[in-house]
Amino acid sequence: MAVRKPSQAAALVAEIRDYCRAHHDPAGAQRYARYFKEGYDAWGMLDPKHEFFNARQEEWFTKYQSLGLNGFIEAGALLFESGKYEEGAIAIRFVKEFAEQFDAAALERMESWFPSGVRNWAHTDVLCGTLLGPCLASGRFTLEDLAKWKESPHRFQRRAVPVTMLDLLKKPHDTAALLEYVRPLMTDAERVVHQGMGWFLREAWKKNAKPVEAFLLKWKDTAPRLIFQYATEKMAPAAKARFKAAPKGRGAKK
Repeated sequence: MAVRKPSQAAALVAEIRDYCRAHHDPAGAQRYARYFKEGYDAWGMLDPKHEFFNARQEEWFTKYQSLGLNGFIEAGALLFESGKYEEGAIAIRFVKEFAEQFDAAALERMESWFPSGVRNWAHTDVLCGTLLGPCLASGRFTLEDLAKWKESPHRFQRRAVPVTMLDLLKKPHDTAALLEYVRPLMTDAERVVHQGMGWFLREAWKKNAKPVEAFLLKWKDTAPRLIFQYATEKMAPAAKARFKAAPKGRGAKK
């Protein structure tokens, strides 16, 4: 029986993993563990000057450039399966090189990264801040394309929605429409989503305070308190006090 050759994406992943195993630094792998409540696993090569993210990254990208955007998205899904921080980080860096080609179809293909193993806030936020957010703001895909992510079974995919939307706040926008869009996430059960929502609401408040404050007042007795902790972080103490939840039994019905 003929042996099936691995795909180019699988060949790239194999090269990366061979390198990682050869350069594993157990002590370095634990250096940033305290920042990840949800768990953290790394090879120990997170120094920005490490050749992994410099000479070797450039070498691999050049060698496998023919994979194109779709091939690097496929490779990314394989890399994220390991749970190793550096593998996910380099997957994001590779795809970022194709930002000008990234569109709604690419966004849909990238959904495979979340069940594969996007499992921490840092990967999520870097992906959103360096790729998804700029592409959304520039019109390469729309909020309609992103909408089903709000109902994803994967918590970091749901977190990605408000974090990606931060880029929309950098240009003229309809604050009320954006608040209505994220409304379903106000009852999300996951802490990492609460953090992302609070972050988005805080930044939206900086741009247009009144509609955000009205929105927060509607939710102050029912939404998770962590959202309000983040959302009101920059408010003066007297203003922040307006958003304390009513004592139990006195909350407004919705």
